[in-house]
Amino acid sequence: MTREYRVISADSHLEVAGDRWAARVPAKYRDLAPRRVKLPNGGEVQVLGSQSNIEPRRTFRKGYDQRAGTFEDNDGAGTPEKRLQEQDEDGIDAEVLFPGTNGCTKLLRNGLTDDEAYKAMVRAYNDWLAEDYCSVAPDRLIGVGLLPEVDLDSAIDELEHCARLGLKGVQLDAFPSAEVYPTPEDDRFYAACVDMNMPLCAHIGLHQSRGGEIKPLFKYSKSEDTSLMKSTGRDPITKFMLHGRPPSRDIVRLVFAGVFDKFPTLNMYFAETQAGWVPYWLERLDDAYHRDHPFAHEVWGLPKLDRLPSEIVKEHIWWGFTNDGFGVESRYHIGVDHMMWESDFPHDISSFPHSCEVIDTIFKGVPEDERSKMLAKNCIKFFHLDEVA
Repeated sequence: MTREYRVISADSHLEVAGDRWAARVPAKYRDLAPRRVKLPNGGEVQVLGSQSNIEPRRTFRKGYDQRAGTFEDNDGAGTPEKRLQEQDEDGIDAEVLFPGTNGCTKLLRNGLTDDEAYKAMVRAYNDWLAEDYCSVAPDRLIGVGLLPEVDLDSAIDELEHCARLGLKGVQLDAFPSAEVYPTPEDDRFYAACVDMNMPLCAHIGLHQSRGGEIKPLFKYSKSEDTSLMKSTGRDPITKFMLHGRPPSRDIVRLVFAGVFDKFPTLNMYFAETQAGWVPYWLERLDDAYHRDHPFAHEVWGLPKLDRLPSEIVKEHIWWGFTNDGFGVESRYHIGVDHMMWESDFPHDISSFPHSCEVIDTIFKGVPEDERSKMLAKNCIKFFHLDEVA
C-alpha cells in the first residue's frame, strides 16, 4: 500500500561522514576517499584525497548552534534509523535527500584530479545511498543521486545506474557535457531522462566555471563578434536574468537552448531557491525579451522563442522554498502546482525541530487543497512517490 504523506521536505541534506561510503570505493582509489580527522577540541572534519587543506564540515544543531561535534552526535549526520527519529521529532513524513557539503560533486571534483577516481567516488556514494541508507525506509528516505562532471557519456552512464538503483531523482551540478553552457550534445542526456522518467534536479544552480576559467554564458551562433561583449563587460544573456536569484541564469540558458521545446515532458526542480522573487523576475524576463532580444538575436544569434519565456518557465520549472511566506502569498503568479516546501535540514535555515510551527505560520489562510499540494502532493507527483513500495 502506498504511504499517505502529509508533509514532505522536498530538500533536505545528508551530512554524513564520507568514510560511511568509502568502503564501496574500489581499492585502488580508496586512499583518495574522504577520511575523518579529529580536532583538538574533540570535533571532526574531513580530508579528501591528497588535499593539504581541511574542508570543515557544515553541521547545525538545534537552535543554530554551529559548534563542531562528531558526525555521530550531530543532527542529520547519523544512521538512517536516527534520521527517521529526527523526521518524527520534526513532524515530517519523508525527506528528499540531497547530498551534504561532504558529498557534493563540487567538493569531490575540486579535490580529485583523476577523472576515474572521481567517478568512482560518485558511484560509491550513489550505491551507498540507495543500498545502505534509503533501503532502510524507501518511502521516507528519498535519495537523489549524484552525476559526475566529466563528460556527456559519464553523466548518462551514472544516470542509468541511478535508475537501476531505484533512486528517485538525480542532481545536475553542471550541464551534462560538463561545459558551463548548454550544448546540442546535451540533448542525449535529456532524452535519457525522459525515456527513464527520471526526475531532474539542481540544487540552487549550476556551476559557472570549469578549471577556473570563466566562459560565455551561452554558445552563440555569432560568438565570433565579441567586441561589444568585451567593451561592456556583459554577456547578452545577463539581460534576461536581471532581478532574478541564481537559478535564473541557468533557467534562461535552458530556455534559449530550446531544451523544453525539444523535450516537452521534461521538468526540472530547482531546490532551495525560495519563490517570492519569481513573479517579479518573470515579468522583467518577458519585458527584457521584448526589448533586448531583437538586438541579441541580430548581433550574437541568440535563438528566437515561439512563446514568451515566462510561459516556458511556468510550465517546466519547479521551485523549492523554506520559510517563504511571501512566496506562498504569491503562489498564483508562480504556479501552485510547481511549488514544494522544504526544510533544508540540517542546515542553518532549517527550522528543525519546529517545522510544523513554521508551516502553520506561512500557510495561514491557504485553502487545504493548495496547502496539501505544496506540502506533499507536488513532491509526490514530481518524484513519483506514488510508485514507492
